[in-house]
Formats: sequence, structure tokens, C-alpha cells
Amino acid sequence: MNKTSTKGSHTMKTKGAILRGAPGKFETAEIELEKPRTGELLIRMAAAGLCHSDDHMATGDIPAGSYPLCGGHEGAGIVEEIGPSTLGWEVGDHVVFSFVPACGHCHWCAIGKQNLCDLGANMLAGTRFEDTTSYRMSIGDEPVGQMCGLSTFSEYTTVSVNSAVRVDKSLPLDKLSLLGCGVGTGWGSAVNAGQVGPSDTVIVMGVGGIGTSAVQGAAHAGARDVIAVDPVAFKRETALKLGATHAVASIDEANELARTLTNGAGADVAIVTVGVTTGQHIGQAIGAIRKAGIVVATGAGPATVSDVPINLLEFTMSEKKLVGALYGQSSPMAMIPRLADLYSTGHLKLDEMITQTYTLDQIAQGFEDMHAGSIIRGVVLFD
Repeated sequence: MNKTSTKGSHTMKTKGAILRGAPGKFETAEIELEKPRTGELLIRMAAAGLCHSDDHMATGDIPAGSYPLCGGHEGAGIVEEIGPSTLGWEVGDHVVFSFVPACGHCHWCAIGKQNLCDLGANMLAGTRFEDTTSYRMSIGDEPVGQMCGLSTFSEYTTVSVNSAVRVDKSLPLDKLSLLGCGVGTGWGSAVNAGQVGPSDTVIVMGVGGIGTSAVQGAAHAGARDVIAVDPVAFKRETALKLGATHAVASIDEANELARTLTNGAGADVAIVTVGVTTGQHIGQAIGAIRKAGIVVATGAGPATVSDVPINLLEFTMSEKKLVGALYGQSSPMAMIPRLADLYSTGHLKLDEMITQTYTLDQIAQGFEDMHAGSIIRGVVLFD
């Protein structure tokens, strides 16, 4: 791909957190930002969540299509400017970003699977979804990629309307910022991909931001037992406050507990939301579910990992299911307003998930805290 700048005639300066390569750490830099073209919005950021996927970009587990890269894909802000001939928006609208774009008219959007929209093919290119030679950020003459076409780690950003969801102005944007990735991904992993129902026994492996959202989704769907699994005591304690009925340190303990609770059958659903997911995690989850049970693979691992230790005879004879979940198999344009409503009515806890806030300059520290297991979700707040 030829990396060429496509600057428009009007630009502005913004401060953002960038990666210059991988492995690497986020550092702040002054960025030149192009203002919106047709079908685009200029957003003044209010808050951005620190998601493990951004850390995967820093480690190189998920390869970026373009460096330097301005990070961040979970966030919320306020519309400052609207591109020409872009209808349906007003300056001052509050928006939550969806890290997966939704065009609304491709095959996948048409059948209600916006999370698989064809525009997502270029989600990690750092460019516009429709044109992989077109950028909106630059440093000098060098184009800067935008994480998922968003770059929420920037004071201002220019985004496609296909990535923006209008939300109620009365709700706090710092809390709603979590809906665009972590909460929607975890909640949907339980409710949609896992098909959790009343009286089910559910195991959630890894209870950070996505895992605690899966815990809440499973509890809301009526699960009888929600077993949170994490080696970090603080995360287990938080999961119990957010709807888990049990919390253990290892999958072996969870497996034994699930069989005790189900007369030996095993869990109905196991949701894998480990920060760096391996094939071993998936294999362990499959071993913990009952006949015809479901394992939901949500956590991301290195792009090079492709081995999953599964006993194929047992897998076949027990009719077990392994499903992947991108944004919890949800349509973001529908799910984000729904989750916002659940928050406003007290059925979804977001305040309790935000355990630390940071400034833009402290993003690298935020990811160190994530690795240390001392936060559920860190949020960057903008002035």
C-alpha cells in the first residue's frame, strides 16, 4: 500500500497518543488533523477507555496497518463540526463510537449483523474504510494511522458517521465511553453469542473490562450461577459486586465448581475474555462445558496463534460448540443505545467498572496498571 497524505484544505492541531512501531509504548505528540469531509464528523473527545486491544497493537500481537498510529478505539465525545452535505447531525450532539463501522447497506448490515460490516475489512488499516490511501491525521508530511478509523486517544478526531452513535445528552460521557467496545463486547458475548438463559451455569474466564461486562450480561439474562475466573483477587472481588455468584482463581477450580453445581454435567456456557487469549484457554473452556454447551471466544491473542488443544472425538460426540464473538455478535447502532438505556435505568453498572482515570499523557501508565491487574477499566478524561 502506498502511504501518501491526502490532506484537505483545512486542518487543525490536536494532541494525541501515538505508537511509532511495535513493540512500543504510547507517547504524546502534536498531530495535524484534517477537518471533516462529506459523511464525516469532527469530534471533541470527552473520554476514552483503555482497552486491551490497544495494548495488543503496542505489543504487536495485533499488527497495525500503518505507523505511526494514533491509538484508541473506545470513547465518546461531542460533535464540533459536520462535514458538507452530511445530514442527520447537529453540532453539540453527544456520540459514542463503535469500533466496528456499520454502513447499513452491505449484506451483513442488512441481515442484522452490523458487527461484520464489509467496511470492517480495513478496520486496522489506519485509513478511511473505503480508501486505504486516504488519511485524516499527519505529523509533518507523514500520514498517521487512526486506530479503527477513530483514534480516541486524541483531543479531537475526525471520524466517519458509520462509526458514530448518537446518545442521550443527559447521560455522562465518561461512563458511556465504555459502551463502544468493552461493555458491548462482553455483554453481547453472554447474551448473544453464548445464548445465556434462565437457570444457566456460566463460566467467565478473565474478568477485566470485557469479562465483568460478560458477568453482568449473564446475570441480566437470568443465569443461576455465574462463575468468575481470574488469578487477581481484586478482579474476583469486583466481579462478585457486578453479578458473579462465585469467583475462583483458576479454570480448574471453576470446572470442578460447575460440575458440583450441575450434578456433574458442566457449565452451559464458558466465555473466554482473557486479556491475551491462548489456545490452551480455549481448550480448557471446552473441557468445562456440558454436552451441547457453548464456548465463546472473545479475548484476542497473537495473530500467529492457531493451535487449540481440542479432543476432536469428545468435541464431536458431545456436540459442543465453539463460536467467535466480535463486539459480542451485536449490531452497534442498536446495542449502544440499548446499553445506555440499561445504564440509565440502573440495570447496567458502569461507574463501578471505572477504577482509575488518567490524562492523555498518562496512557502508558494506564496500560502498566492494566498489566499489573490493578484496574478493571481505566478511562482517559479530556478537559
